[in-house]
Amino acid sequence: MTETKTAAVILAAGLGTRMKSATPKVLHPLAGRPMILHLLETLKKAKLAPRVVVVGKGMQAVADLVRPHPTVVQSPALGTGHAVMAARPALQKFNGDVLVVFGADPLIRPETVARMLAARRKRPRPAIVVLGFRAAAPGDYGRLVLGRDGRLQAIVETRDATAKQKQITLCNSGVMVVDGRHLWRLLDRLDRKNAKREYYLTDIVRLARADNLACAVVEGDEAELIGVNSRADLARAEAVLQERLRRAAMDAGATLIDPATVYLCHDTKLGRDVTVGPNVWFGPGVRVGKGAEILAYCHIEGARIAPGARIGPFARLRPGAAIAEDAHIGNFVEIKNADIAAGAKVNHLTYVGDARVGAKANVGAGTITCNYDGFGKYHTDIGAGAFIGSNTALVAPVRIGARAVVGAGSVITKDVAADALALTRSPQRATAGGARKLAKRAGARAKAAKAKN
Repeated sequence: MTETKTAAVILAAGLGTRMKSATPKVLHPLAGRPMILHLLETLKKAKLAPRVVVVGKGMQAVADLVRPHPTVVQSPALGTGHAVMAARPALQKFNGDVLVVFGADPLIRPETVARMLAARRKRPRPAIVVLGFRAAAPGDYGRLVLGRDGRLQAIVETRDATAKQKQITLCNSGVMVVDGRHLWRLLDRLDRKNAKREYYLTDIVRLARADNLACAVVEGDEAELIGVNSRADLARAEAVLQERLRRAAMDAGATLIDPATVYLCHDTKLGRDVTVGPNVWFGPGVRVGKGAEILAYCHIEGARIAPGARIGPFARLRPGAAIAEDAHIGNFVEIKNADIAAGAKVNHLTYVGDARVGAKANVGAGTITCNYDGFGKYHTDIGAGAFIGSNTALVAPVRIGARAVVGAGSVITKDVAADALALTRSPQRATAGGARKLAKRAGARAKAAKAKN
């Protein structure tokens, strides 16, 4: 049997008024990526093509983000059925089935989509397959009414449901796959004879049943069908996605000591035997090599961490940070756009930006690379085996040679040769009995001030 091709129509025209945001609803991020991109990735994995995105008037930002996927504009917005009608010109040359899904449903799994397609192709083939879920508290969800044969008979909105129908816990997600031979004909028969004066996509089930076309239901998990319509929904969806990401990381061999406190980005890669402490935040573009250790309260984004490296606690790695094998980045250290070579140590209260720290070099507490002069960024190079004393300011551009030593408290503005000792410390003076004299003078001043007042 030849497999029927399936296109996807993603309904993303909603402004998301309950989000109370100038940003279109589907552009709000989950795990560091706009939610609509999560959905498009799912549809790609399910091998659906083409994938057409329906946007509203003035939503160029959404169209730009989803490019090269085609977009069509729904204007005016006259309901879900009308939104699918808007996609018709983009599917003129397509003769397969059509999956309709909402851009604000980013958690649907590829496996769930695959089960819907399998149900659509199972003989006798239903004309429509609707994705439902069992809700603990059905509330205002539409109910899916099944016949004795298990086939879908109707979708009933809560306001139209009888008392008996309101007891049904099988709810409508709004996602459906429709036989392409019937879709446009069914849509052409929709009307707006309802309270909202809109074309309801759900009405095509009633029309299909009137034509003696079979309709079926596939059940998904309630958690994967969270429709994001508010900030609270966004937080719920984030929690579900984070749990998935954490589970995937642990299944791949990473240890998360307190998983619920670790925030992962959609593209975070943790190697085998990586250990992540509590309260660690990963932003986009992080790769951690096998056996590395990330201690508590670290903030990491756009960084590469090699096998065996040790980061934290309380460390911040910013974009462009590259930490090599067995290097140590300690507490209250910030690394930005810098290469830290194998075995190097930057252990305390230090900022290293736009720099290279050579193999087995040691950077003392309180050291900073002064990389910005208010006009441009400049590079600092610290050679292999060099030792930088505490509270040193390295004023870039500057080079510290291999095995060189810089004394504590120095301000280095010129290159230091390999194996050289450099310091800019002022000579230390001590005055015998000076402390007692200082205390006597200070006491006299305080007494005079008190008498004056």
